[in-house]
Amino acid sequence: MTKGLIHSTESFGAVDGPGIRFLIFLKGCNMRCKYCHNADTWSFDSAEEWEADALLDRAERYKSYWRKTGGITVSGGEPLLQIDFVTEFFMKAHQRGINTTLDTSAQPFTREAPFFPKFQELMKHTDLILLDIKHINSAKHKALTGHDNANILDAAKFLSEINKPVWIRHVLVPGITDNDDDLILTREFLDTLKNIQKVEVLPYHSLGADKWRKLGMSYPLEGVEAPTDERVINARKILGG
Repeated sequence: MTKGLIHSTESFGAVDGPGIRFLIFLKGCNMRCKYCHNADTWSFDSAEEWEADALLDRAERYKSYWRKTGGITVSGGEPLLQIDFVTEFFMKAHQRGINTTLDTSAQPFTREAPFFPKFQELMKHTDLILLDIKHINSAKHKALTGHDNANILDAAKFLSEINKPVWIRHVLVPGITDNDDDLILTREFLDTLKNIQKVEVLPYHSLGADKWRKLGMSYPLEGVEAPTDERVINARKILGG
């Protein structure tokens, strides 16, 4: 039995998958996105330890609100860093008839063992993936997150190969991720995939800046404003969101 290292939960999530959802934020992330609004999830320190059954018992208190479309979403941090726990948790959720959604950036993804067989097993118990595409350009992706994106794009290709339903998420940051040429390249990449059900353009905000400061870190995007409505509409037009 694996215990999950949990940062926090939310009982009535309405924007992280279909319907009303119980949200679970796991601890631990390898990426260091400059706009991250959950920098307090990066470290595994100060986590609550939960067993899968106990966490499911807590979630099911709110099951009456989920109706037919809701369920549970596991986010982070990066939940794939705790893949053994998420797999057990989702397997047991399915045994209880609960819809499962995984919110991931796929940074740990590889087609090598031991990760890949575990990922394949996890996909058997996952109904929907919310896949964050931070940037289509590998060099710009590394400047933004500290990692390139080759394996992340390969994860998207694999999910298409197995026809796993995916919603793409793209945070629109002025001057960083809102370049039209990059957006067009992103759309062209998505057009090679057969499993994309939805594209969400998420306007950048600086609401997480205080968390950076409380952690003793300077916020990298200090002074960057939210994108204008015009730029958001433009991005959604290009990406199809």
